[in-house]
Amino acid sequence: MLAKPRPLDRTGAVEAGIAAEAAGLDALHGHLKPIEIIERSAREFRGAIAAVSSFGADSAVLLHMISEIDRSLPVIFLDTGKHFEETLGYRDALAADFGLTDIRVIKPDEAALERVDPTGSLNETDTDSCCNVRKVEPLARGVEPFRAWFTGRKRFQASTRAALPVFEAVGSRIRINPLAHWTTSDQADYMRAHALRENPLVAYGYLSIGCFPCTQPVQPGEDARSGRWAGHAKTECGIHLSGLEKSLTDASL
Repeated sequence: MLAKPRPLDRTGAVEAGIAAEAAGLDALHGHLKPIEIIERSAREFRGAIAAVSSFGADSAVLLHMISEIDRSLPVIFLDTGKHFEETLGYRDALAADFGLTDIRVIKPDEAALERVDPTGSLNETDTDSCCNVRKVEPLARGVEPFRAWFTGRKRFQASTRAALPVFEAVGSRIRINPLAHWTTSDQADYMRAHALRENPLVAYGYLSIGCFPCTQPVQPGEDARSGRWAGHAKTECGIHLSGLEKSLTDASL
C-alpha cells in the first residue's frame, strides 16, 4: 500500500505556487521582445520589482531598456569590496547616462566578513565561501523586499545557461531574464543602435566581469564566462543557484 503523500508545509505550498506562476508567465510572455517583457513585468509586479546588475561587460543593454520603461525602478548593485575601479566608475556613468534614480548598493555584512574573511584573502583558498559572504547573502538581503527581479543573463553566455527560461522561480520570488534568448549579435546591434557606453575593461578582453581577483581576460574561442574563476570547476558565484534560494528562505529574512 502506497503511503499518502505528506502535505506541503506553508513554505512548500507558497514555493509551489510561485513555480506555477513563473511557468505561466514564461508560457505567456517568454517569447516576447525583451522590452515588452520588461514593460509587462514592471506592470505585473508594480512597486515590488527590482533589477540586479553587476555593471559588467554588457549591463548597459538591460539597464537602458529599464530606463525606457521606468527610471525609478530600483537597481541593486552588490559592492563586494573587490570590484575593479573601472566597474565602480561604469556604474556611476551608466546611472547618469540613463537617469536611473534608485541605485541600491548592498555590501557584505561586516561581522560576517570579520568572522570568515578577516584578512580579505578567502578567495585564495575557498572561492565558494568568499562568494557566499560577499555576494549570495548580500543579494538575499537586497531582493528581500521585492516579489521579482530582472537579470541580464543570456543562454549564449555559458553551457550552464543554455536552457535558461525567461521567468523562473527562486523560492517565493520570481527571477526574470528578459534577454535570455538573445545572441551576441542582438546585443552588439542594440549597443550600436543606441550608442551605449561600454565597460572599459571589455577593450582588454574582459567579456564577463566580476571581482578582480577571480576575473581574467577571455582567450580566443572560449565562451564569455571562461575568464571567471579560471582554473577552477566553479562557473557561477551562487547568486543564480540554490545557495541564494536557501538564503532567501532563512528565518532571519
